[in-house]
Amino acid sequence: MFILKLLLKNAFRHRLRTILTMVGLVVAISAFGLLRTIVDAWYAGVDATSNTRMITRSSISVGYPLPLYYAERIKRVEGVSGVTWANWFGGIYIDRRNFFARFAVDGPSYFAMYPEYILSEDEKKAFLADRQGAVVGRKLAERYGWKIGDSIPLRGTLYPGNWNFTIRGIYTANDAKTDETMMLMHWKLLSESLRKHVSSTIANQVGVYIVNIKDPGRAASISHEIDALFKNSAAETRTETEKAFQLGFVSMSQTILLAIRAVSFVVILIIMAVMANTMTMTARERLAEYATLKALGFSPAFVVKLLFGESLMIAAIGGALGIALTFPFASAFAQQTGSLFKTFQVSHDTLIYQVLASLCVGLVAAAWPAWKMSRIDIVQGLRHVA
Repeated sequence: MFILKLLLKNAFRHRLRTILTMVGLVVAISAFGLLRTIVDAWYAGVDATSNTRMITRSSISVGYPLPLYYAERIKRVEGVSGVTWANWFGGIYIDRRNFFARFAVDGPSYFAMYPEYILSEDEKKAFLADRQGAVVGRKLAERYGWKIGDSIPLRGTLYPGNWNFTIRGIYTANDAKTDETMMLMHWKLLSESLRKHVSSTIANQVGVYIVNIKDPGRAASISHEIDALFKNSAAETRTETEKAFQLGFVSMSQTILLAIRAVSFVVILIIMAVMANTMTMTARERLAEYATLKALGFSPAFVVKLLFGESLMIAAIGGALGIALTFPFASAFAQQTGSLFKTFQVSHDTLIYQVLASLCVGLVAAAWPAWKMSRIDIVQGLRHVA
C-alpha cells in the first residue's frame, strides 16, 4: 500500500505533464482499437463463412451471369447436397446514400442453405406466399425503423423500373459476425419481369450459385468437378469455397487494410516516444532523490521498481480510459458509416491488443531512464542537487 501511494504521488507530482501524457495515451489507445475494429469489420464476412458452402460464379467475373439450368447439373455432382442461387439486385432506396445489400434469391432453397438467418415459420410462410414480399435483417430494419408490413420502394438500376416490396419477415442471427443488414426478395419476381419486358434468355440467368457439400474435405475435388462440367462452354465457371470467395472481395482493398494496420501501430510508436520523453524528464528531475535513496541503503532495484511502477501506472490509467472510450467511438463510427460494414463490434482480441499495447508503452518508456538511474553515482547525484 505504501508503494502504491508513493507511485501515485510521484506520478502526479507534475500534474499538467502527467495529464497531457495520459490524454495522449487515451487518444492513441482508443484510435488503435478503432482502427483494429475497422480491419476486423472488413474481414467479418470471411469469418462468418461456412466450410460446407461453395460459390460457383462466372470464370470471367462475378458480374457475368450463368444459365439457370446449371443448377440441375451441379446437383448431380457427387458430394453436393444442395444448390441455390442469388442475383445482386441493386436499386436505390430514396437516395443513393442509403446503401445496403439487396439480393434476389430462391426463397425455399436459400433459407435452407443459410440456417444462421433465423426467421420464424410464420414469417417464412408469409414471405414465400407473397411474390412482392421481402425479408430484411434486424440491423437494417432498426436503421430505417422498418417493421413487418411496411412497404419498401426501390428505384431500379441494374433492373430498370420502380419496384415495391412488402416486408414479410425480419431475420436475426445468434452470431455477432453474421450479416444482419441485407434485404432479400424473390428471384422469380425478377425473372418474370425480365421475361415480360426484356427476353426469356436473360430471365433465366443467375448471378451466382451457392453449393452445399457434405464433406468439406472434398471441397477442392468437388469444385474441380463442377468447373469441368462447363469447361469450353459459353459460360465457364469458377467454383471456390465461400471463404475464398469473400477473401476475393477483401483482397481488392488489401492496400487500404495494410495502411490502416500500419497507422494503428505508428500511433502506438508515437505515444511510446512521448511517454519515454516524459519518463526521461521525470528521472532527470529526480536525480538527487534517487542518489539519496541509494545513499540511505536502498538498492538499485528499488529505484528501477519506482520508475517502472510510475510508468506502468500512467500507462494503465491512460490505457484503461482509452479502452473504455473505444466502445462509444466505435458505436458512433458505425452509425456514421451505416451499412458499409456488415458487423462493427470491438472484439475480445482487440481489447487484448489494447491492453498489451498499454503495457508495452509503459515498459519501454521506463526502460532507458530506469537503467540510467540504477547506475547513478551517489556523489554525482547529490552534487546535482546543489
